[in-house]
Amino acid sequence: MSERVYATYWMETGGDPARTAEVIAGEQSSGTFVALATETAELKERSGARVERLDILDTADTPSLPGGMASDRYTRAILELSWPVENFGPSLPNLMSTIAGNLFELHQVSGLRLIDLKLPPSFTNAFAGPAFGIAGTRKLAGVAQGPIIGTIIKPSIGLTPEETAQQVRELIAGDIDFIKDDELQADGARCPFEARVKAVMRVVNDAADRRGRKVMVAFNITGDLDEMRRRHDLVLAEGGTCVMVCLNSIGLVGVREIRRHTQLPIHGHRAGWGYLYRCPSLGWDYAPWQQLWRLAGVDHLHVNGLDNKFSEANASVIAAAQAVLSPLNDAAPMGAMPVFSSGQTGRQAAETYAAIGCADLIHTAGGGIFGHPAGVPAGVEALRAAWRAAMAGASLEDEATRSPALRSALGFWR
Repeated sequence: MSERVYATYWMETGGDPARTAEVIAGEQSSGTFVALATETAELKERSGARVERLDILDTADTPSLPGGMASDRYTRAILELSWPVENFGPSLPNLMSTIAGNLFELHQVSGLRLIDLKLPPSFTNAFAGPAFGIAGTRKLAGVAQGPIIGTIIKPSIGLTPEETAQQVRELIAGDIDFIKDDELQADGARCPFEARVKAVMRVVNDAADRRGRKVMVAFNITGDLDEMRRRHDLVLAEGGTCVMVCLNSIGLVGVREIRRHTQLPIHGHRAGWGYLYRCPSLGWDYAPWQQLWRLAGVDHLHVNGLDNKFSEANASVIAAAQAVLSPLNDAAPMGAMPVFSSGQTGRQAAETYAAIGCADLIHTAGGGIFGHPAGVPAGVEALRAAWRAAMAGASLEDEATRSPALRSALGFWR
């Protein structure tokens, strides 16, 4: 018997919840809007989606989303569906179409959100997953323990390759571990990809000869498939140790193809995530979403940051990080490294460390480093000192007595 994929949804409907659940199951498997003689009981048993669970939560007088059926009562429920793996086989795009396809716009639905996903070994075993993950990233970055202290080149757009290389030079002077392109910086006329990589890697390689370890730089290779392969190959040839892609921009197929080609860790930026999660009655939770990208082969996954500049609550950020650090199933750990970013400074270090219970993460501060009143190297040291305090259970004020860079940062960090 075929193993099954299980997906759980928060659902709202103006109709009968049980009937709506069956409509969703039919739409996403063997059924359609009318009963067909060819959908025999045998076929439905073999290939149809099953309603595994329907737990009624509460009701509302008004719908969460427009366009659904008119009603004077809207019922909210937790719905679990399952499908036989043989319906779509070991295919991430077709899994996506099944669990997150036409169901969101059904007339019966006035709210639907994918909140959990369970994938069996017969599906996950078909994928190699991250090639480097946490251990491989630590080895390449030369950081055996503690967080990987990182930043994003700022300003995001507008610097020349030479100006970008100067930023990198100052960051290395502060003993940075990790640097990434902003997601907006790819191959613009003012800062062409090839010129930027060569200018930056001259600085990185020269510093590595002196320091005994090489800063990891995630160059944004996002583009068409052939462009991404060529850009990856250039980074590799110049001695680089990481490439970055914008996941929603290149899709699951793009990531899978880069995973097949790459000899470097893939840093996955979630640009565009807001349109998937921000409406509480529509879209995805992060936990099921990130599974697909780990299966596709992403080594680092952005999870936002505590007290961030966006709209996401801290509890959601922590849940996202915990999901990235959790095994997909017993047969497929496929560990990836969460990346904390967005309005970050050392003030978030202690709470971040306490919330996830480990330091297997990349903590990136852009303005929190580049805006330091004593300069960029001091900004790097201040963030590192904040993490020393967090891991030692000390206060920032106590650590600041030993770190002038942290002391001057406390007034600057808000």
